[in-house]
Amino acid sequence: MTAAARTRAERLREQIRHHDRRYYVEAAPEISDRDYDRLIDELRELEAKHPELVTPDSPTQRVGDEPVPELQSVRHRVPMLSIDNTYSIDDLAAWGRRVEKLLHEAEGHAAEPIRWVLELKIDGVAVSLTYDRGALALAATRGNGTVGDDITHNVRTIHGVPLRLDLDAAPESIEIRGEVYMTNSDLVILNESQAAQGLPPFANTRNVAAGSIRLLDPRECAARPLRFFCHGVGDSTGLGVDSQTGLRGWAVAAGLPVAPGTQVFDSLDALVERGTALIEELHDLDFEVDGFVVKVDRFDQQRRLGTTAKSPRWAIAWKFEKFEATTKLAGIRVQVGRGGTITPVADLEPVELAGTIVRRASLHNADEIARKDVRIGDVLVVEKAGKVIPHVVRVEKHLRKGHPPAWEFPTECPECGTGLVKDEEGVFIRCPNVDCPARARERLRFFASRGAMDIEGLGDKLVEQLVATGLVKDYADLYSLTAEQLEPLERMGEKSARALVTQIAASRSRGLVRVLNALGIRHVGPRVAALLCERFPTVDTLASATAEEISAVPEIGPVIAASVHGWLASDYGRRMIGELRAAGVKLDVPESERIEAGPLTGKTLVVTGTLEGFSRQEAEGAIRKAGGRASSSVSKKTDYLVAGLEAGSKLDKARKLGVPVLDEAGLRRLLSGG
Repeated sequence: MTAAARTRAERLREQIRHHDRRYYVEAAPEISDRDYDRLIDELRELEAKHPELVTPDSPTQRVGDEPVPELQSVRHRVPMLSIDNTYSIDDLAAWGRRVEKLLHEAEGHAAEPIRWVLELKIDGVAVSLTYDRGALALAATRGNGTVGDDITHNVRTIHGVPLRLDLDAAPESIEIRGEVYMTNSDLVILNESQAAQGLPPFANTRNVAAGSIRLLDPRECAARPLRFFCHGVGDSTGLGVDSQTGLRGWAVAAGLPVAPGTQVFDSLDALVERGTALIEELHDLDFEVDGFVVKVDRFDQQRRLGTTAKSPRWAIAWKFEKFEATTKLAGIRVQVGRGGTITPVADLEPVELAGTIVRRASLHNADEIARKDVRIGDVLVVEKAGKVIPHVVRVEKHLRKGHPPAWEFPTECPECGTGLVKDEEGVFIRCPNVDCPARARERLRFFASRGAMDIEGLGDKLVEQLVATGLVKDYADLYSLTAEQLEPLERMGEKSARALVTQIAASRSRGLVRVLNALGIRHVGPRVAALLCERFPTVDTLASATAEEISAVPEIGPVIAASVHGWLASDYGRRMIGELRAAGVKLDVPESERIEAGPLTGKTLVVTGTLEGFSRQEAEGAIRKAGGRASSSVSKKTDYLVAGLEAGSKLDKARKLGVPVLDEAGLRRLLSGG
């Protein structure tokens, strides 16, 4: 019986560790919480009958029986240094230049490539985990960086922390560095429990994590659903990896959770571009992030860079300002975008946030409303990070009054009544009616904007009137408007009407680059439009090209190519092009802007910094007109870098790669054939 019990106990532990990995590391659970609990219960009963089968790393041993009398001090083998931080992209670029200079000067090393890692900066509590021969032996807080507090009894209760590494050959001993945190969803549940017991709610997820991890009684800590992300290593003797990227792969293989979204870049410029865009996607996360951590990838380069007394030179925290406020949800409505996307918007009781009065916040999509269980009348925590519009962080469900009904996403477009459809990705819900008045309004607003057809005087209010009165249904209708039709509209008079008709007429000659951008084709902005027009100078040549031919354009990949080809081949796309052509809109690149053989034929140039006599767009346009290619990133294939004031990291990279650097005068000489 003992042999059979031992076999069953080992099998149960294997199953539980497997499901822990699927849930905490891979975020892809295979069984329900109830089925998982059944496995734990069976193992607990089996060990109760056969105490000799209990092992220190058994999943049943996560919570100790007795509280510790006090927290003991422990010394870190490798100091846990804090990271310098900045809120400025310019300061981040300056840090990058210092890193490159220090690295290339260290020990006489020649210039060598640097790979840059972008990680989410989790708003939690830093901890260090020591594994001896694969088993969790010690967990400690950062403390003063050299000495921290022993919190092993509490960390053992965190299900995301493996009690034994999932490795056949674990290092003799290793210090894992990471962050203990709590999700917003778990905080909502915890505060509901607090309210039911008549206890005060917790203010935010970081406060819960910081307080819980230092409790003396592990049973109290176990009642608070903490989680863990691995992001670094202290003493790594015998680890066998040589970079942050390698450590991440090793951690996943060992069963340690890692934060999502970590990426590696060959240039700091590319990292900044992605990080800036990523800020707008952070609302998808269920945990708090207060910035990014930027690191040098290779460990040998980290060692050569070394540390100051307080911080590593090879890492920096790129933070953004975050502001939170609490207010009440007065209602939920939906907006229709120019592509038909239906976006739910929270109407809030006015609240001050980051120095402004906020009355609305984005709810993004139906899945987010369901995940956060947002209901009208709820008290919400609203956040603004960086320059992003406010979004809802969580519902303070412990303050919910009664049982308000769940909000139901509409099944029909609120503007045209067309049945809504879910897109292929299964996230966004759209109105498929291309003639929907709401879509028409949004399309016209963008079409007239400065970066598109630049029709001065055609503002939002006027667009609303034009669509509401039926004077304009789509782009081409603008070009048949008369001053007499416009004069009766609100805020219009004879002079304003004639000026607007003149502006609309002038936009006919903006050229194909602006038209392609103005049409709002998915994934097509000013730069993509310019790249397409280098290869296809007329709309007819572009429309007759295959997706493969479009994809062959430098910097245009298959996703963009499929979007452009699909739009132009659609009934709607063909109709729009036909109507614009009939309205006299120029659908080709003006002869004066055509790229012919010229002094820069076959050459690739990158423009960076501020030039006195050109805007960036003007300089790139002049390069293309001279037969050259204007690229956005420096590589070995770059023929020249044109550097203005505050050129930044592109200049450093060009020098490192041996790319010739020109000033503005040098560019003018090239353009003139010199």
